Amino acid sequence: MEAIQVEGGHPITGEVRVEGAKNSALKLMAATIMAPGTTTLTNVPDISDVHVMGKVLKRLGATIDVVDKHTLKIDTSQVDRWETPYQLVAQMRASTAVLGPLLARFGRAVVAMPGGCNIGARKIDMHILGLEALGVHFEIDHGNIHATTPEGISGNTVTLDFASVGATENLVMASVHAKGTTTIDNAAREPEIVDLATMLNEMGAHVRGAGSPVIEIEGTDAPLHPVTHKTVGDRIEAGTFAAIGALVGGPVRVLGFDPHHLGLVFKKYALMGIDIESEDDGVIVSRTSALRPTDIQTLPFPGFPTDMQAQTMCLLALAKGSCIVTENVFENRFMFASELSRMGADITIEGHHAIVHGVPRFSGAEVKAPDLRGGAALVMAGLVADGLTTVLDVHHIDRGYEAFVPKLASLGARISRVQLPDEDLDYNG
Repeated sequence: MEAIQVEGGHPITGEVRVEGAKNSALKLMAATIMAPGTTTLTNVPDISDVHVMGKVLKRLGATIDVVDKHTLKIDTSQVDRWETPYQLVAQMRASTAVLGPLLARFGRAVVAMPGGCNIGARKIDMHILGLEALGVHFEIDHGNIHATTPEGISGNTVTLDFASVGATENLVMASVHAKGTTTIDNAAREPEIVDLATMLNEMGAHVRGAGSPVIEIEGTDAPLHPVTHKTVGDRIEAGTFAAIGALVGGPVRVLGFDPHHLGLVFKKYALMGIDIESEDDGVIVSRTSALRPTDIQTLPFPGFPTDMQAQTMCLLALAKGSCIVTENVFENRFMFASELSRMGADITIEGHHAIVHGVPRFSGAEVKAPDLRGGAALVMAGLVADGLTTVLDVHHIDRGYEAFVPKLASLGARISRVQLPDEDLDYNG
């Protein structure tokens, strides 16, 4: 088993460029099913989640040509299957994003039930309820979701109970060839939704209102056609490096994304005493004064992103004073807090609230990445901790960060990936 080891106390400064957004690239890859032929996706991150989605598409009959590290040519002309196996869905829940495209192209789909994950169950009830309103019939059999459209997909108005990104994406893609117009009320507004809608429209779909609470999809009988599309920059990877610059002091210049996609995060960071200088393609982050406590509550975009909660809690754990972090999106996302407490943080969990009392410093320790963002935040904490920090279960980090260790090393971190002997892997924290 690999681990990441980081020695704290070294200056972190310089420039780093983020990759394309994981949460966009996966859905763009799924959407290629709807346009038989070869679609070219650029600015695709080279991460394990993308590799899993590639396996899903290949299982369905697609071929993928990796032109270079960040460019994929996906040929879906020979896709002739509509079933995704559990062993792939279990690796990455986002693989359920093929449900909408398969229904749009074939009028049927068989998708393995995703089960739970480390940050919450994330059930797909809203996907099913929304698609049923469009005329999709569902049966659950032996752990699989069987979806059919006996009379085709018909446009309708669907109101989501929660602004779910996954449900919004599946509904948009399933509605592209619906009879009539589909209206999604209380739709997710994330930049990744806008990116997906942009590519679908380039392919010949008619999607309006992406980025707002109401999205309209006018169904078309015309087949979609392949395109070349650049994935939007990863705002969460950018936010992670911005938080790192804020933690250590920087300055750190983070490039490759739209700063407006982290608007509320940067407003909160300014309240914490962090300097953010926005540029067209990124930000410069620095800090010269002590961190100030600020209450945070996660909400769907344009609220404070749940994917930035752990990194921000790491900052707040060193602030001068106390504050409350409220998690409104995923029920199990405070597992990171118990690991950070092993490094000296003072955090008390009460339901979906974390009460954070600032401490003067962190101490290096052996910790375990509980999930993707929590793992990155533990590495981040190690950058300022006394001594050596060893982060286990780094496969979580690999799901969403390309070259995380080399990028940190380029900024001055004393960091490496190591293979630990078996006797060092007995973690009982």
